[in-house]
Amino acid sequence: MNRAAVLLILFSLPAAALAASPAASFSAARSLFSASSSPGNAYAAGASVVLTAPVAGDLSAVGGSIVAAGPVAGDELLAGGSLSSRARVAGDVRAAGGSVSIEAPVGGDLVAAGYSVSARGRVGGSVFILAADATLAGGAAGPVTIYGNNVALGGDFAGSVTVVATGRLALSASTTIRGSLTYEAPEPAVIPPSATIGGGVTYRNASYLPSADASRLLAVVGIGIFLLVRILGALILAGLLAGLFPRLAEKMTERFFTERTRGILLTMLLGFAFLAATPILLVLLALTFVGIGLALVLLVSYALLLLLAFAYAGILAGGILARRIAGRARVRWSDGVIGMLALSLVALVPVIGPLILLCGTTFAAGALLLFLFHFAFPRE
Repeated sequence: MNRAAVLLILFSLPAAALAASPAASFSAARSLFSASSSPGNAYAAGASVVLTAPVAGDLSAVGGSIVAAGPVAGDELLAGGSLSSRARVAGDVRAAGGSVSIEAPVGGDLVAAGYSVSARGRVGGSVFILAADATLAGGAAGPVTIYGNNVALGGDFAGSVTVVATGRLALSASTTIRGSLTYEAPEPAVIPPSATIGGGVTYRNASYLPSADASRLLAVVGIGIFLLVRILGALILAGLLAGLFPRLAEKMTERFFTERTRGILLTMLLGFAFLAATPILLVLLALTFVGIGLALVLLVSYALLLLLAFAYAGILAGGILARRIAGRARVRWSDGVIGMLALSLVALVPVIGPLILLCGTTFAAGALLLFLFHFAFPRE
């Protein structure tokens, strides 16, 4: 055979192979209804897909709602929200969706994942299911592995069955498992007397509720995370206010150093009176129909002033430290962060810490009220 004949044969093989392979069908629409059979592989996509004709090859469908009512000679791949396979599939089935229903026999393996998975037909190969509620009612010829919350089994299983359930496992009447049943659940499975398990049952108790020691540890960790987040938020707020409004922070620090003890106590008394009397005034205003709107405005103002008083209490602590240690009257954003960190750590000390925090907050609230009053009603 000469070289030209060899090249002719080599180039003619792919063309012959392509000519012999059946053509694939592609269909896509918002609402797709297909009743024509496919001689090869079939691909479908849409919001609502209904396939009623047989497929000689593989079937692949993607959509919101899929109903495959025609037999499939090859494998079946479904992905979407609601999936329903109502005819026999000669090959494997792969399905992933919110609700998966396999109502006819499957010749090969079954792999399904979803919130609810139900397989009523017998599976000729192995089974792997991951679902919150899993039902395998037709049995299987190969090994079965199921991860779910509530699991129900039924039919004839030729291999072993492994189940990990966070809820309960139940076997229907006359269920036959020729291999072993290994399951892990919070409580023993519901196994009727008519069920047969040839390889024995292995049960591992899995309590998903934490023990007393674990609960205490989780509580401590939760409180620690809460305190850490609160302190970080306070540090960020104090740093921003001290950096954006340094003049206000310096005036508050100057007032603390220049006022006599009597003036400091009067400022704290003013802040305490506002913080204690405003909630009573809010309740009285809310009792009247006319005062509800005013109560809402006053409530927002009260919450804002309370937050600012807490932040400026930390800034005041930072300003005091800056004057005592660094000898600097100017308040920087770093002083606010350091002061808030020191005040937050001191506040964790029992009895003394909350008292210091209350004194600082009431002084800052009283000083803010005086600054607002002098701004609104200047002396000149």
